[in-house]
Amino acid sequence: MGKNKLKKFAEMETFSNVFQCGASEMSYAWMAQEGREPVDPIAGHWRERYFHNNNPIVLELGCGRGEYTVGLAERYPEKNFIGVDIKGARMWAGAKEAELKGLKNAAFLRTNIEVITAFFAENEVDEIWITFCDPQMKKATKRLTSTYFMQRYHRIVKPGGLIHLKTDSPFLYTYTTEMLRLNPYPVVARTENLYGEQTVKEGKQSVFSDAAALQTHYEKQWLDRGMTIKYIEWQLVAMVRWEEPTIEIEKDSYRSYGRNYNSPQ
Repeated sequence: MGKNKLKKFAEMETFSNVFQCGASEMSYAWMAQEGREPVDPIAGHWRERYFHNNNPIVLELGCGRGEYTVGLAERYPEKNFIGVDIKGARMWAGAKEAELKGLKNAAFLRTNIEVITAFFAENEVDEIWITFCDPQMKKATKRLTSTYFMQRYHRIVKPGGLIHLKTDSPFLYTYTTEMLRLNPYPVVARTENLYGEQTVKEGKQSVFSDAAALQTHYEKQWLDRGMTIKYIEWQLVAMVRWEEPTIEIEKDSYRSYGRNYNSPQ
């Protein structure tokens, strides 16, 4: 491990806005998936113990550098934002920026998203953002919009809460669209080209303002390469069972060469 990463990890330990899940806590968190009970003491108490208000809680899952967590916290001081990721060296950037800016409504949780229910109580979360996550084309259960994760979101997000997906991946967009059709969740809005001529199939164009207002590091890279950004917003409603998509979806050719290469195909 490089010295720069070690330095960042050490500094993360000093940040008051970062919560890190250690080995013992992670072990209990995985076991909690069977019992479906939170195991972290802060679960159910984020508002009173950290934010010290009763404002809505919004998660950014797979937050990476935390650009959306910080950007939304600045844009909406009346809401609380928590960035979640396992990559501490990346999260350091957002956590440090939030500290320097004195954002009291931004926090970061370093853990696996698979065990998210161990850190939040039932109905504690109001909204979720999923921004430019890995589409995980090889394994459905690793996709953050899969029914595997949707079942976990249902255990922490209040009924009627919103989930936003913003992605450059045609594969993940198609997969998520099919998941929403099968299951079926009310789609508030969606577009295959957020910054182009939007084809709005549900909702009004105004609902895209938040999605378009902030751009992540990776998003700017994709836009510079002439790629389109896709966006879907849907509402969580009660489900009796979940049906996982089984259709064949064309893979993202450019990703097979790595994130920094845009295939000419």
